[in-house]
Amino acid sequence: MERPKWMDDPAVAHIAPEKLDFLQALVFESRGLSQKEMFPFLMSIMKRAKTQNITFQENEMNLLIQTIKKYSSEAELSTIEKMLAAKTKK
Repeated sequence: MERPKWMDDPAVAHIAPEKLDFLQALVFESRGLSQKEMFPFLMSIMKRAKTQNITFQENEMNLLIQTIKKYSSEAELSTIEKMLAAKTKK
């Protein structure tokens, strides 16, 4: 799989590569999930992050979301919005 452009954006250069790789896997694995499937998916991702000892500060997440959106297609933007909506419903 080719490295996405957002991962090379200068805005995220200070974020650890393992965090960027984790997020790329999250974006890839969530493609095609419905809104109903998104919450259980996010719960499993949070568990995986904890197991891998990956944590994000709120400012890192906001920066990453904005950077990923900048390089996303309409379909990817839709997936991101579903994830964000599912996260706020918990």
